[in-house]
Amino acid sequence: MNGETKLIPVEYLFEGHLTVTDLDRAIAFYKDVLGLPLAEVFPERRIAFFWIGAPGKSMLGLWEAAAMPQSRSAHVAFHVALADLHIAPARLKKAGIVPRALDGQPTEELVVLAWMPAASIYFSDPDGNLLEFIAMLPDPPRPDLGVLRWSEWTRLTLTSGTMTP
Repeated sequence: MNGETKLIPVEYLFEGHLTVTDLDRAIAFYKDVLGLPLAEVFPERRIAFFWIGAPGKSMLGLWEAAAMPQSRSAHVAFHVALADLHIAPARLKKAGIVPRALDGQPTEELVVLAWMPAASIYFSDPDGNLLEFIAMLPDPPRPDLGVLRWSEWTRLTLTSGTMTP
């Protein structure tokens, strides 16, 4: 395409799929812990679909597969409001889920991906799939800062004269 008009402009991710080892356990996690509305279950095919946001906006599919000897995981990021993101680490912990930084280390503090910029927190589902809550920040991108803790981002944006709410 080299500078030509894109074939079709992509607006947002509509659907993502994760492989799980126990569909019933995964349904309980995504429905009861994350609070996603169940769209449909196809028990004979061992597949479940959840709505993300309003029905018809975005969807997550869970496909049960036999346990494999090799380790394999997928990643899905869920856009959330920044105010909700700030309380996510405590709520994840309360639900028995370890909030993690981008490097996989446990954390109670948001991570900022300065190149976007966006704030996020990571965690895993019962099958080891990497999940992320993410919120875009209104500040200008700062790729020179890499990935940093929220407290560092806040200190640096205060110093530079911009501030994320």
